[in-house]
Amino acid sequence: MANRWLRPEVFPLFAAVGVAVGICGMQLVRNIRINPEVRVNKENRAAGVLENYAEGQKYSEHFLRKYVRNKAPEIMPSINSFFSDPGKA
Repeated sequence: MANRWLRPEVFPLFAAVGVAVGICGMQLVRNIRINPEVRVNKENRAAGVLENYAEGQKYSEHFLRKYVRNKAPEIMPSINSFFSDPGKA
């Protein structure tokens, strides 16, 4: 039975599932730890709805979003500009 699942062909599948589970786990931990709308402690839950816009802005404007904000939505910008810009050819 173990030889059926430990073939080299299934290693990429294990890697893809492992990456997906890791991303889900990372997002879960991020939401539990720093999301202003998730309250785990009983004292924080008793506070009700908070109008703390600064904390929400800090949560939503994380490093990755700030980094890609003014970037062009291209995967390989140098190759795209080479083929689309007539001046470079």
